[in-house]
Amino acid sequence: MADARSPLAHLDGATVVERDGVRLAENPDVGKVNLRGDAGDTAWLAAIQTAVEIDLPQAPNTSTETPPLSALWLAPDEWMLVCAGGSEPDVVASLEGAVAEFHASVVDVTDARTVFRLSGAGARNLLAKGCALDLHPRAFGLGDVAQTMLAKAAVILHQTTDDADEAGPVFDIYVSRSFADYLWSWLTDAIG
Repeated sequence: MADARSPLAHLDGATVVERDGVRLAENPDVGKVNLRGDAGDTAWLAAIQTAVEIDLPQAPNTSTETPPLSALWLAPDEWMLVCAGGSEPDVVASLEGAVAEFHASVVDVTDARTVFRLSGAGARNLLAKGCALDLHPRAFGLGDVAQTMLAKAAVILHQTTDDADEAGPVFDIYVSRSFADYLWSWLTDAIG
């Protein structure tokens, strides 16, 4: 049976599809923490780095990674910190303590979205069927992040592995729980 946090629990664990060199799997056990603050305030950035030991990406649509955390740039004053499921309360507590004297916001958004992981040589072509972004490796590569539409569903798309990797490119797709079933159906149908 699928994890109780999964919006696809009704599929009774059938949340992995592999066909034609493409693999799609749900990973609902990912912690997600939304962080907002002034990226121009070096004291604030230093407090974040000290609290959770990761540098926030400053360039648009990029990410940084310092295991076990990843930080995804969402806007000039907004990031999503991604961690192992169950560790988000610790991340939130560390961040809240660090930003208490600053104008900032820390919110656990773990249950708002689930994560689909799409990988394989055909992953880019499959995404291109429903996404208007230029997904060519020269335009969207390792560490890149975009808030976009995929098959009419709002998603955050994050490339986590390079095309040269043995498994091919790997994309994490963050989708709202309310659209998870729809997008899962669309992706599994698009795989063929």
